[in-house]
Amino acid sequence: MSYSTVTAVIGAGHAGIEAALASARMGIDTVLFTINLDAVGNMPCNPSIGGTGKGHLVYEIDALGGEMGRAADKVTLQSRTLNTGKGPAVRSKRIQADRMLYRSVMKHTIEQTENLRLIQAEVTAIKVENGRVTGLTTSLGAEWECKSVILCTGTYLEGRVIVGQVSYSSGPDGMLPSKGLSGCLGDLGIKMMRFKTGTPPRIHRRSIDFDKLERQDGEEYITPYSGDTDPEKFAHLVQTPCYVAYTNEKTHDIIRANLHRSPLYSGMIKGTGPRYCPSIEDKVVRFSDKERHQLFAEPLGPDTDEIYLQGFSSSLPEDVQTEMLHSMEGFEHAEIMRNAYAIEYDCCDPTQLYATLEFKSIEGLYGAGQFNGTSGYEEAAAQGIIAGINSALKLTGREQIVLSRDSSYIGTLIDDLVTKGTNEPYRIMTSRSEYRLLLRQDNAEERLIEYGRYAGLIGDERYERYLKRQQMIKDETERLSQTTAHAGEELNSILEKCGTTTTENGIRLSELIRRPQVSYEDTAPLDPGRPSLPREVTYEVEVLLKYDGYIKRQLKEAEKTAKLAGKKLPLDFDYSKIDGLRLEARQKLNKVKPLDIGQASRISGVSPADISVLLIWLKMQNGKNENE
Repeated sequence: MSYSTVTAVIGAGHAGIEAALASARMGIDTVLFTINLDAVGNMPCNPSIGGTGKGHLVYEIDALGGEMGRAADKVTLQSRTLNTGKGPAVRSKRIQADRMLYRSVMKHTIEQTENLRLIQAEVTAIKVENGRVTGLTTSLGAEWECKSVILCTGTYLEGRVIVGQVSYSSGPDGMLPSKGLSGCLGDLGIKMMRFKTGTPPRIHRRSIDFDKLERQDGEEYITPYSGDTDPEKFAHLVQTPCYVAYTNEKTHDIIRANLHRSPLYSGMIKGTGPRYCPSIEDKVVRFSDKERHQLFAEPLGPDTDEIYLQGFSSSLPEDVQTEMLHSMEGFEHAEIMRNAYAIEYDCCDPTQLYATLEFKSIEGLYGAGQFNGTSGYEEAAAQGIIAGINSALKLTGREQIVLSRDSSYIGTLIDDLVTKGTNEPYRIMTSRSEYRLLLRQDNAEERLIEYGRYAGLIGDERYERYLKRQQMIKDETERLSQTTAHAGEELNSILEKCGTTTTENGIRLSELIRRPQVSYEDTAPLDPGRPSLPREVTYEVEVLLKYDGYIKRQLKEAEKTAKLAGKKLPLDFDYSKIDGLRLEARQKLNKVKPLDIGQASRISGVSPADISVLLIWLKMQNGKNENE
């Protein structure tokens, strides 16, 4: 049987959903393939969206016109902003999600989207002719013609689940694995890698003594992820509590006594696991001086009694998992509903991709999500929307987008992958960016909405709301710089209360707010003419005033980087022909094929001296072109 489409997206996880929706919404006939329709938008690991660095990605996906933020707002059980005691650069929103509802919301959104078909089928082969994608084949023998394929296979590619000494072919959550496609990709010359991830056990709520755990409630004021969500939606939300638990020395002794049964240490697991989300046995070995490790008991939804124990990922045998759990306070009678397990899967070496996420060697073939070596729903969705946008832009003859490191965490994530590669599941963190103060959650729209507008994913109504918000921020910042708090007892009383020095003179409100100890709200009694503004507006105004000097400094650094990014390099050039480059630099440059001097400078093994040689060579080439 033969069929045709323009774009085929393989995998309906978080990357595939964003890729398919972006492609279809941009007018491209798109088919989204999934091994099981019941796994669309599945959360096989933690029932949450966001977290440190990850929350930034969700805001950025939304600013581009993606779906994750909108869906997350619809399924929020609890919302918290992490790192509130630190600066605004590292504050990150994280929500507990109704896991089943999230799947339902995403599946229905896909079903209701024009130009998009959702089909349950296993893709086993990609067809390539003359270096260009031409189609694909399913396990049932169906042949599909297409011009673009986006690979979003998650942890399904040759998936293998491991618990103790037991292992078997499987995808996550007991789903079928993808068989055959990985071998086809290898035959096409794509370099593949083997990674591993894991998930904790799910425990029956009735078997946990919550009185022995620390209760963790949500925040009072919830700022939505999406600019399309009315903040009033959360005004009367009764948030579901989470709980904090701890391992103890007895737990650690049980783990140490059974390390010989751990596939992680017996050599049974071959794939490389995530450094920043290790299993509990790995934590006990690596941090042997720690007396306890913090865990979080999190609900999966209001219609299930399953509790997810974050931080307790393991691949130890079933009996050991039970013994470990029973050693902890509050879990003495814990009933495991789903055992913890490790899963190995195939993924690609992401240095084979351009920053557009298209393969260098195969035109029309894109990769996104865990297929590119990342870990996490948010990282997957971020790549998915970029791959979907760029595939559609290329098919319609428009310039594809490449996000810079100073524009976004998405740009940082992709640049890290395609420039440096990764030898373990990559996770975004605020520390990965040199422009953290520019890449805050509160200004994601300001940084990226024009890209979403260019792609056609941001409508007029949303854009008008954005422009109105920006005008409010501008007007209030200017008003505060022109409004004076007069000298006197009231002013000094407020300053003393805030713990900062008093003054004999009047002072501009903008200068007051710049003081670390003084907040925007603290100055309200001194500002009777203050307009009524949304919380997100006043928050950004305060950040812009307090960190004005630091922001300007990072903007100058970004300008320097932008100049290097403006010096484009040819994509098909053989760098071995440039005299003066070291051998390692030639090899690395030929492997990565950087888009510009800026990307070249970030390649491991390319020295500042090599960059100087490249700049001289580029200047000579530009001179030749001008003479011609």
